Amino acid sequence: MSFNAADLPRLIDHTLLKPDATAAAIERLCAEAIRHRFHSVCVNGSRVALAAARLADSEVAVAAVVGFPLGATDGDAKRYETEVLIDLGAQEIDMVLNIGRLKDGDDRAVLRELRDVVEAADGLVVKVILETALLTDDEKRRACSLVVESGARFVKTSTGFGPAGATVGDVRLLRECVGPSFGVKASGGIRDRATALAMIAAGATRLGTSAGVAIVGGEDTGTVAGY
Repeated sequence: MSFNAADLPRLIDHTLLKPDATAAAIERLCAEAIRHRFHSVCVNGSRVALAAARLADSEVAVAAVVGFPLGATDGDAKRYETEVLIDLGAQEIDMVLNIGRLKDGDDRAVLRELRDVVEAADGLVVKVILETALLTDDEKRRACSLVVESGARFVKTSTGFGPAGATVGDVRLLRECVGPSFGVKASGGIRDRATALAMIAAGATRLGTSAGVAIVGGEDTGTVAGY
């Protein structure tokens, strides 16, 4: 894709998903996102209402995670969680794929769950986290095909809580699988500008990172955590 370095902040989902994240830390995350013009903040469900209130008069969106971080919750629970978080103010949903069901070869169940969440999101952006470090290349390809078929808008590499994060090779593979127009989000272990730019060059159209401030050249305020 054509990329201007000045657009880098608008590709960043500024992320704080640590279980011990305080309200003050979420408020700081939101302030940083506004100051640096990040695309969104990405938070756990219990912090969506706070983030939505802090970002209400800004161009920064609120993204919320669903089925996080394992993806192993029941599909009906994921659908309900999506509905609740949108009611609280989430504008984008980052859901974790059911990795075990994918490995079982139960593509029908995986696709049904994906479609349920997309339907619950009612037109809002859904990004599907594959946790690529746990998948073979063939499983990544199958997962990408299911995500595209489901009506979701992005495939995403990692939760940041798995055995490894994003790699240039995985981003390139996901881009090859989904084609030129579909969203690819690289997340997990993106801590500096060079890594961020390498992910974009490989095909990423969004970056999930808690190091957004450092990546865009601002002062690091210490919110880097768990992503």
